[in-house]
Amino acid sequence: MPEQRVISAAQAIREATDLAMAADPAVIIMGEGIADPKTIFGTTDQLMEKYGPARVMEMSIAENGFTGMAIGAAMNGLRPIIVHQRVEFALLTMEQLVNNAAKMHYVSNGAHKAPIVVRLIVGRGWGQGPAHSQSLETLFAHIPGLKVVMPASAHDAKGLLLSAITDDSPVVFIEHRWMHYVKGHVPEGWAALPLDGPARLTQGDAVTVVSNSYMTLETIRAVEALAAEGVAVEHFDLRVVRPLNVDPIVESVKRTGRLLTVDTGFATYGVGAEIVARVMERCCLTMKAAPRRIGLPEHPTPSSRSLAAAFYPRSPDIAQALAELAGLDQARITAIHNRLAEEREALPFDVPHPSFQGPF
Repeated sequence: MPEQRVISAAQAIREATDLAMAADPAVIIMGEGIADPKTIFGTTDQLMEKYGPARVMEMSIAENGFTGMAIGAAMNGLRPIIVHQRVEFALLTMEQLVNNAAKMHYVSNGAHKAPIVVRLIVGRGWGQGPAHSQSLETLFAHIPGLKVVMPASAHDAKGLLLSAITDDSPVVFIEHRWMHYVKGHVPEGWAALPLDGPARLTQGDAVTVVSNSYMTLETIRAVEALAAEGVAVEHFDLRVVRPLNVDPIVESVKRTGRLLTVDTGFATYGVGAEIVARVMERCCLTMKAAPRRIGLPEHPTPSSRSLAAAFYPRSPDIAQALAELAGLDQARITAIHNRLAEEREALPFDVPHPSFQGPF
């Protein structure tokens, strides 16, 4: 077999964008920082030089305005990709996204559509604190008419972005900062993946765990730690937050009787809360233990490393919750937790674990 190509998620996003722009002259890209020397983690590198300023547009600090421009362009046949370096910038566009993009098809009885992709950067890193490092995916997932995608791997980043660009609905494509550095096997050429929901990463009968975005990477470490103890966990990477497909998760929970959700964002009113509610509607009488949720606490995102260490859940916390749900004795639970904690504490807190380079 030929050796599989390994690239980073940032390279995969850039490649998907390049392929889509080459295939369809209606695809344009606009945002703040796309022509900056850092090119948004390298995801827009050389696109301005290749396609020119008529299709790759560096925008002024007027998020609501240029989002409205993009929606209007989409209604007239273009397929804009909007890039926000931080999710907080998109808060200024909510009126356009919620009242215009999401509702355009419905209020026009199908006469109009708004095929835009809104790339948002979420998550922790570098002490950016309460206004620049939030994970607010639930705000967008709450709105009918929007699709919401959160890849965790390089393979999914490319495949899901290609499908998002060609979809006739507005798609919010959410990238965690640390996800950009993840490396994995990514096929060359056009390799779109359907926007159809969760991917089963491991199989098992002890516990079902569902994670999204960067927390999928932390969960992988926890699942591996339990596998070393002979505990087989069934792990789903959610990938598509809206439309939410819980059927594979329900099928799994009917076998395991146990469910843990791991959110990148807040636990309260979070994606995990919705998954728990839907699963319990269909599995309540077969559960062997009460479902559990892991997510961010009800507090603004701290800037200092000492506070951040207590704010963000990590693989030891996930492994402990899984071990408790699986019914392991306290000595084994403590050993698993401490082993992962020691491994993680040997590294600076505010950088990704090097194991997240993939491939997986």
